[in-house]
Amino acid sequence: MSPSSARVLLGAALPLVTTMALFPQAAQASQAAPDLESGGANLAAATLAGCYDGAAHRVFQQGGWGGEVGTFTASTRCLDINVRNDSVFSTNACVVFVDKTNNCNYWTYLPAKSGFYVVATNVRDGAHFRVRFSNNFFQYDPLISDTAY
Repeated sequence: MSPSSARVLLGAALPLVTTMALFPQAAQASQAAPDLESGGANLAAATLAGCYDGAAHRVFQQGGWGGEVGTFTASTRCLDINVRNDSVFSTNACVVFVDKTNNCNYWTYLPAKSGFYVVATNVRDGAHFRVRFSNNFFQYDPLISDTAY
């Protein structure tokens, strides 16, 4: 690759990397990169804020393996189901689509005091679901989570 080609490639990638650094949740919860030249970064941030507005906040008491929250109904507010772990310990989360199964879709690791992470993608509006948590640490401190859907 010539030096001028490398500069062009770097110049094209820099706005996306900058956006991901400024809006880390966008990198986790967004399906498409924003159009930066037409104010797409502001639109992406506003979309994420709208998705996270009204997130369901739950606190589990100490002494449990985690537990479940819900049943929730997926809405037009978010394309995905997003979960934030506000606990001092990490946890794992999955989504159970209760109208279809009692099994998890897949487990997603949530670090302690995390931002929002996508735990299910492209969820159909109106789908009923629960979020299940699993860990070994909450015999010491409560599990605190937020679910945006």
